[in-house]
Amino acid sequence: MVHYKDTANWLKERLIKLPKFAVILGTGLSEMAETFATLQRIPYSELPGFVSSTAPSHKGFMLLADVKGVPVLFLQGRFHYYEGYAIEQVIFPTRVLAALGVKMLVVTNAAGSLRLELPPGAIVQITDHINFMGINPLIGHNDEELGERFPSMNQPYDPECRALCDAIASEQGITTHKGVYIAVTGPSLETKAECAAFAGWGADLVGMSTVPEVITARHAGMKVLAYSIVTNYSNLFHEQAHSQEEIRHHAGISGAHLQNILAEFVLRASQLFSLT
Repeated sequence: MVHYKDTANWLKERLIKLPKFAVILGTGLSEMAETFATLQRIPYSELPGFVSSTAPSHKGFMLLADVKGVPVLFLQGRFHYYEGYAIEQVIFPTRVLAALGVKMLVVTNAAGSLRLELPPGAIVQITDHINFMGINPLIGHNDEELGERFPSMNQPYDPECRALCDAIASEQGITTHKGVYIAVTGPSLETKAECAAFAGWGADLVGMSTVPEVITARHAGMKVLAYSIVTNYSNLFHEQAHSQEEIRHHAGISGAHLQNILAEFVLRASQLFSLT
């Protein structure tokens, strides 16, 4: 297996700028990267150690883009545990980003709502998470160069970054919400009983990603910010089957507002945290 440091070194030789920011784009959000000036585009198929992204609407490109004068690395699509990949393959890109020198990771996803007050189209800032995937990405040998054996998960989503985004959203007149995200393996969608249990535990959103990358990023010392686009109500509230078309539709509409928030966040955070 290719080592994440080898891939990072491969990128260091090829990227025209080394970014301090990276964004992982979830289902229906890949187009966001292409609204900024593209500096470089690399297919996942050319990146040593990267596997193929098979989830719908995950394009499978790494884009280096100029976001208000700040270089940002976008991953158009992620790898999911449900695709049959080992957890080490799922988190491989995040470790590459850490070795590349990325200090700030923004993670986005499409999620189902467990609360009536979070309707389809809502933009939800993740404040905490529940790992219900049955696996932790840090199991096994600990790479001390990345982080300590038992990293704290107290406030995994950076409070300063969250507050900064709240201020930006308010200035731009964009309504955002806050919520706890629970990660499941999928690929089957959740039963009504499962959704009721998750809501009872304190979860507001349910999805099949994000948590492995967040744990990995925090282990490596990166600041993390994460947003969900609510693409559907869970079946606590209706009896209809979900469709990928429905999910991508809502992600696309609200993704434009999220893009505006994140663009301004990159500019301000680069100054606040000296990430230039």
